Amino acid sequence: MTVKKMVYIIIGAIGLALGAIGAVVPMMPAFPFLLLAAFCFARSNEKIYNWFINTKLYKDNLEDYVAGRGMTKKAKIRLMITVTILMSIGFIMMDAVPVGRIVLSIVWLFHIIYFIFGIKTIPANIE
Repeated sequence: MTVKKMVYIIIGAIGLALGAIGAVVPMMPAFPFLLLAAFCFARSNEKIYNWFINTKLYKDNLEDYVAGRGMTKKAKIRLMITVTILMSIGFIMMDAVPVGRIVLSIVWLFHIIYFIFGIKTIPANIE
């Protein structure tokens, strides 16, 4: 196994662990970490990737998005709230950097627009 594949497996495992924590901790999103895990596992080992995509964690959080069907309203709101909180912290800390605040505000605005209009909202109970 190459070093590159080992690094992907390690980063994927970290993403999986953070995603699992995010699935149960209210203000921590599971989605980006599980997406990172899927990306890394797909590039590292086919067996690990196949195992991962058959887990309940993947099916509940990522399957619909990866298949192009969209995200549930709850998942979208959770992500938007988390990003808003994190970007607000950065915004507050950039007190002496007005250009940084402007850039961060623009990134935040496009993030919200993308999640509202760019990703399809699906019912929570879709099979």
